[in-house]
Amino acid sequence: MRFPFHFRPVPFIAALIVALVGIALGNWQQGRAAYKLAVQEKLAGLATEAPVALGGALTPAAGIEYRHVSVTGEFVATWPLFLANRPMAGRPGYYLVMPFKIAGSNTHVLVMRGWLPREAEYGKLPAFDTPSGTVTVEGIVVASAGHVMDLGEAAPLAPKAIVQNIDPQSVARATGLVLQPFFVQQTGPDEPSEIDGMLLRVWPSPSSGIDKHRGYAFQWYALAAMAILFFVITGFRSGARSGAKQADAGEPEAETSDAGN
Repeated sequence: MRFPFHFRPVPFIAALIVALVGIALGNWQQGRAAYKLAVQEKLAGLATEAPVALGGALTPAAGIEYRHVSVTGEFVATWPLFLANRPMAGRPGYYLVMPFKIAGSNTHVLVMRGWLPREAEYGKLPAFDTPSGTVTVEGIVVASAGHVMDLGEAAPLAPKAIVQNIDPQSVARATGLVLQPFFVQQTGPDEPSEIDGMLLRVWPSPSSGIDKHRGYAFQWYALAAMAILFFVITGFRSGARSGAKQADAGEPEAETSDAGN
């Protein structure tokens, strides 16, 4: 049995574009899943290692990221920064970030001290306590404090500023401090604060969402397959309709020929 196929250039180009986009986005999601899987394996390997003492020498983030570190020094209490749009357990809040002067040097590092709930009145800052004098902080080195969508124009960096995103370079320019090119997510027990009980330190895992990325990749690959399948099916249907029309157009001639005989 012959199955005629009608090739149509415009639907072919449209299906090809959708398929290529679907494959590209599927590959991107697969790459994100592979990256997070590698991070998960790295975190598992580093979890059993003792904290590394962080000194004043500037260290590239790539060489120390996800390492457990301990750092001794003093918080710069006059420069708290609040990262907005960081919800926890469905509650709006902020990440509290403060410069920390490393003992025996003029180098500082940005410490993500924890999460604080947002007041009902937006812009009113939550109260918190800052240890005075020399203290030792333990935490995990991260290259980024996380990124959220910027809502409107970013506020200028200033003490007690509420901002969406920050990086060590911009904070160094605003404060004039020498900063390590990374953050330290403070770990250890939650600290009492002056509002709502605790300064919480439940940080999102950088390896979370592997299954989500794989699910998105499957959806994009399925979209690419459906675009190709749709083009093939409609091509055969169009060809079948064209063949039927040609057959119908040829029937009267056959009847005339028979009548003449």
